[in-house]
Amino acid sequence: MQTVPIPSPPAIPFLGHVNTIDRDLPIRSLMLLAKQYGEIYQLSVYGHKKIFINSYELQNELSDEKRFFKKIDFNLNEVRNAAGDGLFTARPDEPNWHIAHRLLMPCFSAANVYNMTDGMMDIISQLILKWERFGPKGLIDPSTDFTRLTFDAIALCAMSYRLNSFYREDLPPFAIAMADFLVESGKRASRPAIVQNMMTATNAKYEEDKRIMMQVVEEIIENHRANPPEKPDVLSTMLNGRDKETGLGLSDENIRNNLLTFLIAGMLTFTVYYLLKNPEALRKLREEIDNTLGGRTMSVQDVNKLPYLLAVMRESMRLSPTAPARSVAPLEDTVIGGKYFVEKGTFMTINTVATQRDPKVWGEDAEQFKPERMLDGKWEALPQNAWQPFGFGMRGCIGRPFAWQEAQLALVTILQRFDLVMHDPAYELELKQTLTIKPHNFLIHAIPRKNKPSLRSVLSVSQDAEKAPTAQTASNAAAPASGTAELKPMYVLYGSNTGSSESFAQRIASEAPALGFRASIGTLDSAIDRHPKDGPVIIVTASYEGQPADNAAHWVEWMSNVQEPDAFKGIKYAVFGCGNRDWVKTYQRIPTLIDETVAAHGATRLVPRGEGDAGGGDFFESFDKWMKALADALLKEYQTTKSEDVAAMSVKFVSPGTARAEALRQKDAALGAVVENKLLTSPNAPAKRHIEFALPEGMTYRAGDYLAVLPANSENIVRRALARFGLSAEQEASIELSSAGPTSLPVNKPVAAYTIFSGYVELSQPATTRDLKTLLKAKNTEASTKALQDLSANYSDKVLKRRLSVLDILEENPDIDLPLATLLHMLPAMRIRQYSISSSPLWNAQHVTLTISVLEAPPIPGRTEPFFGVASTYLASLRPGNKVQLSVRASNAAFHPPTDLTVPLVMICAGSGLAPMRGFIQERAMQKQAGREVAKSLLFFGCRNPKEDFLYGDAELKEWSEMGVVDIRPAFSRSPDDSKGCRYVQDRLYHDSDDVVEAFQKGGKLFVCGSSKVANGVKQALVRFFKETKKSSEEEALVTFDKVMNGRYATDVFE
Repeated sequence: MQTVPIPSPPAIPFLGHVNTIDRDLPIRSLMLLAKQYGEIYQLSVYGHKKIFINSYELQNELSDEKRFFKKIDFNLNEVRNAAGDGLFTARPDEPNWHIAHRLLMPCFSAANVYNMTDGMMDIISQLILKWERFGPKGLIDPSTDFTRLTFDAIALCAMSYRLNSFYREDLPPFAIAMADFLVESGKRASRPAIVQNMMTATNAKYEEDKRIMMQVVEEIIENHRANPPEKPDVLSTMLNGRDKETGLGLSDENIRNNLLTFLIAGMLTFTVYYLLKNPEALRKLREEIDNTLGGRTMSVQDVNKLPYLLAVMRESMRLSPTAPARSVAPLEDTVIGGKYFVEKGTFMTINTVATQRDPKVWGEDAEQFKPERMLDGKWEALPQNAWQPFGFGMRGCIGRPFAWQEAQLALVTILQRFDLVMHDPAYELELKQTLTIKPHNFLIHAIPRKNKPSLRSVLSVSQDAEKAPTAQTASNAAAPASGTAELKPMYVLYGSNTGSSESFAQRIASEAPALGFRASIGTLDSAIDRHPKDGPVIIVTASYEGQPADNAAHWVEWMSNVQEPDAFKGIKYAVFGCGNRDWVKTYQRIPTLIDETVAAHGATRLVPRGEGDAGGGDFFESFDKWMKALADALLKEYQTTKSEDVAAMSVKFVSPGTARAEALRQKDAALGAVVENKLLTSPNAPAKRHIEFALPEGMTYRAGDYLAVLPANSENIVRRALARFGLSAEQEASIELSSAGPTSLPVNKPVAAYTIFSGYVELSQPATTRDLKTLLKAKNTEASTKALQDLSANYSDKVLKRRLSVLDILEENPDIDLPLATLLHMLPAMRIRQYSISSSPLWNAQHVTLTISVLEAPPIPGRTEPFFGVASTYLASLRPGNKVQLSVRASNAAFHPPTDLTVPLVMICAGSGLAPMRGFIQERAMQKQAGREVAKSLLFFGCRNPKEDFLYGDAELKEWSEMGVVDIRPAFSRSPDDSKGCRYVQDRLYHDSDDVVEAFQKGGKLFVCGSSKVANGVKQALVRFFKETKKSSEEEALVTFDKVMNGRYATDVFE
């Protein structure tokens, strides 16, 4: 039989691939290598060879226990330092494994596990009581609490021993020692012995962790012998049982080893994460629980009787198996996959996380959480050995029935009693790896499911969260102002990804005291199943390609499925929607859905729904007009009185310091570092830059994702603002702010004015008509009054088109006497900016690159200051080593390259719209370098001139083109003779339509990135093609476009 070499990454002589694997999170490196090399690859560390398996077909073949046996890998070998020959760590030839397996298998039969239900519910009730005591604002680490649950439940049910983890502030020493021991065991597996021997402090800690664990195990055994339980338990069998085949029992040492093995477990945290990221699945599960059980406690008769619950758990375990990998070795020299030769005894690790995402079994959407793939006979129809989260065969997890039942009881009980909300709605899965893997930095709030008349207890949940990188959520709760006790309650809810809706919501909340209201503010997700009727509910939310914001998804899903006709009767509400008209089919979809659904179920609309078009010039003006109508409606409906005397913001000047102020957010955990920042264009073209960042620890990304950056205003504009108000940049703690309502500014503590102007407010945004009215109310001279009236009368031409900011107006009219507090109240909070990532994690999993346009415009007539884009100017000024507050945001699920590498990509972009396409091509190039078959893709790229702004044209694009990964079709607007006579990218697309058709016939997918003008031009070119080739009308061509492109056309449009 002819064989082929097993692919392997480049290695370092003698050391091999020691630096290829992330020591803290090996699974991430293994997954990236699987994506690059495919179904199999080989690594060597210090001369030890190991083969990694990543496809279902090979996993199925290696599940033949007549050909392959379980191999204790290097990590498990280190765990043996404490667990010895326990069930999980025993070698095949150790007799104790066979004795223990035969003795203990019956203990974990379905019938015996059913008898453990009362003990499980005992511990689950302790978790519930803890979460209830925490209340809705309490910050919960589910991974830690589920660890407590697992430890306590197995100890009580199997050993009749109470660890009482829930009666401690911190995890018990045993749990901490075990976690540290497992982490260090993993690290020791990749260290040379000579290095390990020199690490005396680390070795001492390792031995101390072993001592702590063994001490607890000894206590459990001694307690059991001294006080044997009335009903025999698992430990009774271990102490007293005799193997029927050999007549032997277990030694005390083996009993200790197995007790320790039982305490290494856990699976619930991932399930909670996937449910919170998928509101529809959470709703369906809650409905199944409510309809089946109502309010009664789940009993043993209900276990395995809830189909959707089982589907959720199976799907969660598919994506994040408890045992992420297992190792086997061939009993004899063999060939696997029909072409890979493997010697007898060679380590072979089955990467279960990868094999359970194999598109050949699970489909192109294998990366997505879809419990439905486990329903309606699909589970039973799965090919054999496709689902192996608990290991396999004789060496599979013996405690699976216990873990499976405990998870069902716990999940049902939690969802019966709580609405769960992520502390950071934008959180994307981070991992922590010991022997198993768990979510890292995943925090939630548990809101009791009770029909309370008020939202006060939950509305500020997300407001206090410090989620990177938006300044909005660093907002501080203001100290109650005098007189606020007489104010009426108002509830302001928002759904926001990029910060615009949240900024508007905070505007409403901050102006509430002047209208006679005391506002609470929070995300829509924090208000599930709460119906406040003692005050107005004001909702500001956005649509993102027709979908709700991350922090509104659960609320929208819940609201959309409310059944009671009068569910919202008695509620008085108003809705303002943010959107972009370029998305014609989905513009204002979510705000409209909320407005119509709430009204249809009995709520009273205070004012017609407001609309703000982020792509238009009157975005902020639209909100101001709607806010005016809302204010009038509130005053009339609630009989309150508008007060001009209520100070929404006050500023106290305090003693200045001498040191230069430090930016407030530099201590934030989500700080990335600049590695490189270079200009890509010639001096004759608008500047475009390539910027490389080192990501914060634990942050991951996919090709096509966004990098969200919290910028700062330029030093020039900050100094202008300081000068206008007579402040010094050298004053370290020059002012102290206080606020009558929620605010995004740091309040009740001294802070530098430079810091406020630099990082907390937008200084360049065009003034709104509301701003002009505020300026007119300030102390003015006749000249400034006349100037402001002229700006108001000619707002569109003299303010909006000229992008005249409040600061610009104040500088042009120095006699306007505006208090600093009023200015800070007027200015919108600093917003995050999202940029498409232009790299692939296969290139570097810890680094990302951006490809950005630097926005610079000449001075407007009558001004000397040019206009600079806030974020692009900030990014352009960065130097290697600078710290930046950033986070990765997932893009639309469709805007990622397909997993099938034989599917060609048709990529269309212009300017910095090349960013995600560069990441796609880079990923395909890395995969081709690894020896995989990769289809050639088409890149249609528009720019000015091949010598001025053909981004990466003489570098990476040229290299990837020569590799055969991509065929580049440029369109040069100022040099069309160099691009087949085509000026624009849509022209080149039409010109080369035959090649596009050929790519589509091969299953190709089309991606568009650029301005709305580019996206519309591309669509028009394609519609024109369909119209001419099919001899159809415009309407018929549009129908053809929608039909042909369905599921094969993804866009990422920006302004």
